[in-house]
Amino acid sequence: MKKETERFKVKKTLVEGVYVIDRKLYCDERGSFSRLLCQGEMKELNLNSSIAQINISKTDKTGTIRGMHYQEEPDEEDKYIICLKGSVFDVALDIRKDSKTYLKWDSVILSADTNEMIYIPKGVAHGFQTLEEDCWLLYLHTASYSPNSENGLNPLDSKLNIKWPKSEINMSRKDMKREYI
Repeated sequence: MKKETERFKVKKTLVEGVYVIDRKLYCDERGSFSRLLCQGEMKELNLNSSIAQINISKTDKTGTIRGMHYQEEPDEEDKYIICLKGSVFDVALDIRKDSKTYLKWDSVILSADTNEMIYIPKGVAHGFQTLEEDCWLLYLHTASYSPNSENGLNPLDSKLNIKWPKSEINMSRKDMKREYI
């Protein structure tokens, strides 16, 4: 895999196929500019960039966990996640049974103060915990949401062994009722 283009630099994570992408920031006296996505450059990096849906999540409370979410076949998706405001402890968990990193997870701090985003491929569950109040995330999905394919795991499952940084935890009832591995 190519690791860099003119505007993007890719770093591997501990989970196969999950990458942190640093977007080059152009600054001058007016402020700054960075490109969020370029199909040509993503193709050079062997990353899917056929965006079918774009979402924003706003999370009010520090310590809130959203996840571990994914879509099953035939509606699996790759996604790019960018923090627009605040900061989050962002987690990718490999749930591909044939993967050499099956049930391994890795995390990155996504912040509005950096130019990093995370690329999550099909078969990897995603979740995050807010590190401060009022966090906004932008999601770019390669498939449209399908309620029949939606799934997730309980982010507090001891078998996943995710080390959430905040002890105060706020979760939806739906995520609390999710299955354990």
